[in-house]
Amino acid sequence: MDRLDELRKNRIEKIDSLKKWGINSYPQKTGRTHTIEDALGKFTILEKEKKEIVLVGRIRALREHGKLTFINFEDGTGEIQGFFAEDRLGEESYEIFLNSFDVGDFIEVRGTLFKTKREEITIKTADYKMLSKSIRPLPEKWHGLQSVEDRYRKRYLDLIFNEEVKNAFEKRTEIIRGLRSFLEANDFLEVETPILQPIYGGTSARPFKTHHNTLDSELFLRIAPELYLKRLIIGGWEKVFEFARCFRNEGVDRSHNPEFTMLEFYWAYADYKDMMKFTEEMITSTVKKVFDSNEIAYKDKKITFGPPFERVEFFEIIRKKTGLKIDEMNVEALKKEAEKRGISIEPGAGKAEICDEIFKKECREELIQPTFVIHHPKGYQPLAKELDGDSSKLATFQLYIAGWELLNAFSELNDPIEQKERFLEQEEMRKKGFEEAQPMDKDFLEALEYGMPPTAGFGMGIDRFTAIMTNSHSLREILLFPAMKKKDDDNQEN
Repeated sequence: MDRLDELRKNRIEKIDSLKKWGINSYPQKTGRTHTIEDALGKFTILEKEKKEIVLVGRIRALREHGKLTFINFEDGTGEIQGFFAEDRLGEESYEIFLNSFDVGDFIEVRGTLFKTKREEITIKTADYKMLSKSIRPLPEKWHGLQSVEDRYRKRYLDLIFNEEVKNAFEKRTEIIRGLRSFLEANDFLEVETPILQPIYGGTSARPFKTHHNTLDSELFLRIAPELYLKRLIIGGWEKVFEFARCFRNEGVDRSHNPEFTMLEFYWAYADYKDMMKFTEEMITSTVKKVFDSNEIAYKDKKITFGPPFERVEFFEIIRKKTGLKIDEMNVEALKKEAEKRGISIEPGAGKAEICDEIFKKECREELIQPTFVIHHPKGYQPLAKELDGDSSKLATFQLYIAGWELLNAFSELNDPIEQKERFLEQEEMRKKGFEEAQPMDKDFLEALEYGMPPTAGFGMGIDRFTAIMTNSHSLREILLFPAMKKKDDDNQEN
């Protein structure tokens, strides 16, 4: 029997001992009167009134000194010291406490507040209660004992021991709240669209497939909510948005996870230029609201937010960086240039896809300050309108910050005849082996035939935005439970 097995066995025996005393190790209720944060904030009043309060939390430290014992315990708001004395609790109760409670257990403490000689606010225990007995001991030194991968697999331990991790996830919530409040203040309506879809679409990606038994139908987890949100624009709403859980059957790396959160919104009677201005205002406003500053740190850089963001032409930035005039090159010439740079190109990929891969390899990492890359080659996004006056380009933009591609936006294609032609082009690419080509969606085309007003659309990765905002260098740092390769011993009983 190894050390962990011995400790688990010992703690299970303590549960049995508590049962003999008529004590439930996992009661349903607690009589908490204050959070620890609240108690500390009201210390002066509570001490003066000698008012008994009830606090709860997980024991993080336990120090026995004969007939006196000190513990440190914490709830979700803070940490406080508890003082246990045999002459106050009684011999039997004190013995039960010493023999039954361990670091990691959840405890309820009733008592009054006072300050020790070291000026530490402490609760003098009059009574206590077991709230939840921990069978596994907490790691004594989480950092250094466990790998980074184990932190992701056992996020609950990471949260217990790493305050910075908890703060990052709390910032994520604040960021989403800030974006939502900005959209609502600008009269956007929050909606929900299907996650299970009979036809996936809205971007280029490999989907996850499933089967619905009752309907006897093949379904897909959505790769984007775009086509459903645009149906709502057709239906008469002018401004809609969704925080959408999306799924793409793709690789896992620092900037990709197969399950992720997108913010998408659509704005009738606006174009991509309106959307760029709105994006500047929304991003800047959110950063200011969450961080009370227009500047954040990312790695060793200072990122400054404040309109206007820099704008660079897609074709021009590639020409400056590589010398390639991609607008004048055909597919085969671009493939050769990609091969020279060690870029893998999928079978069937078109000119726009190859240009995008060259851009990602050669240009993306240099875009540190908020930068709009505008006017992508036609074919890059089959749902975007052509640029007025130049049919070789699209009315599109992407936002890059700290080398991350953060969002895509464009003037939406609302011509059903041209949209059908674009879908057919995608079908041809699929036949040539390009698996990420978008499928024909006849129902969406039918909806377009009823008429969709000029519309601008926006899609941003919330996970990537959070990573930048919290100075995290991988999505795994800001996903509570990122996708992980299964370990050989996963789900095996210890």
